[in-house]
Amino acid sequence: MEPDVERLLQRAVRERGVPFKRVVNDALRRGLRTGDMAPPAPFVQRVFDGGVPLVDLTKAGQLAAELEDQALAAKLARGG
Repeated sequence: MEPDVERLLQRAVRERGVPFKRVVNDALRRGLRTGDMAPPAPFVQRVFDGGVPLVDLTKAGQLAAELEDQALAAKLARGG
């Protein structure tokens, strides 16, 4: 038995207060039953139309760089 599996089983024995054999059998039953189940439906990401932007973002990177430069200059001017 792999050490991580044994730790999980021992924890379940402590938490549930049932014999080790029962925890193992219950875990095996649950694990083997999942093969009988149908696969889950594929995930579909919902998307929404955000509409027309209210701000022109074509130069957003340039604006961010300028703001960062201004903040750095102000910090250096304060001696930081």
